[in-house]
Amino acid sequence: MARRERLIDRLTTSLAPTSIVVVDESHRHAGHAGARPGGETHYHVEIVSARFAGMSRVARHRFVHEIVRDEFESGLHALSLKLLTPEEVIR
Repeated sequence: MARRERLIDRLTTSLAPTSIVVVDESHRHAGHAGARPGGETHYHVEIVSARFAGMSRVARHRFVHEIVRDEFESGLHALSLKLLTPEEVIR
C-alpha cells in the first residue's frame, strides 16, 4: 500500500473525519531537504473532524503527527496540515 493510502487509512481510523484530503506534494520539494527520487516524502493534509474540538492548533498538529509517527520513521519528511472541526468549516 502506498504512503498516501496508509495515511488516509490511519487518519480515518483515528479521527473519523467528515472530510479528508491527502495530496502528495513531493514533486514540489525536489532538491530540498528530505526529498527522495521516488517521492512520498511531503504531503498536504486537510481534515475535518469533531475529534479536534477543544484542541488548540498545536495540540491538533501534535495529535496528527503522533497518529502517523511510524510514517516519519520510514521516510515521510513533512506534513502541511489544515485541521478543522465541522463547526469551523466556512460554508
